[in-house]
Amino acid sequence: MTKGRLEAFSDAVIAIIMTIMVLELRPPEGTELADLQPLVPSFLAYVLSFAFLGIYWNNHHHLLQATKRVNGAVLWANLNLLLWLSLLPFATGWLGENHSATTPAVAYGFVLLLAGVAYFILEKTIVAAQEEGSVIADAIGDDRKGRITLVVIILGIIASFFNAFVGEALYLVVAIIWLVPDRRIERALDRDNA
Repeated sequence: MTKGRLEAFSDAVIAIIMTIMVLELRPPEGTELADLQPLVPSFLAYVLSFAFLGIYWNNHHHLLQATKRVNGAVLWANLNLLLWLSLLPFATGWLGENHSATTPAVAYGFVLLLAGVAYFILEKTIVAAQEEGSVIADAIGDDRKGRITLVVIILGIIASFFNAFVGEALYLVVAIIWLVPDRRIERALDRDNA
């Protein structure tokens, strides 16, 4: 499989996940603006999950942009990432319907954690598949930002056992950290093309 096919497949899966999430949002029974009030938690959970999927899609694109070789291990690592991302609609729906409840907040964090670990594995698998001294290995480095966000997610999971709102706030912090663009790969590609 070429990296183009891998990227196209991943794009399609992420688009389907986003579509499933939006289809889970149900319109209110009534016709008044006040009827939207009970839907606010579900909508906020949807927005947060959409942001996470957008972050993964964006970083996945940059990762593959700097990738020269794709092998079987990369394919499996990519499928592992897509598996955990595909559980986001379920976790989002449960969290949205039961905001401030411990178990849904923990489950949401657990899905985020497994997706984060899967992305880390994908990065390492891609680096291993490249030639020595590749642009992607230089760009990723020790991935301090990725490691920090995994720690924040773990803290969010732990906090959710005591206060689900605090856990959810920490998940939001992770999204905010990643909304600031990660330019490592772009800079490495620019240096390589110069």
